[in-house]
Amino acid sequence: MKYISGLINLISSLIISTIIIYGINIVAGFAGADYSFTHGETFIIWILMAILVNNCFKK
Repeated sequence: MKYISGLINLISSLIISTIIIYGINIVAGFAGADYSFTHGETFIIWILMAILVNNCFKK
């Protein structure tokens, strides 16, 4: 059961981090900024945001 709950937390944190990253990018686009990320930058930001969201789940 620990593996299933860990997998659910991992998948949900990755999905939520994707929504947050694209939400910030869209809001910045409305403000006039134009951000373009390389694949490596996007991957690093995605993983770091997922770690942040996962740490927020624990509290």
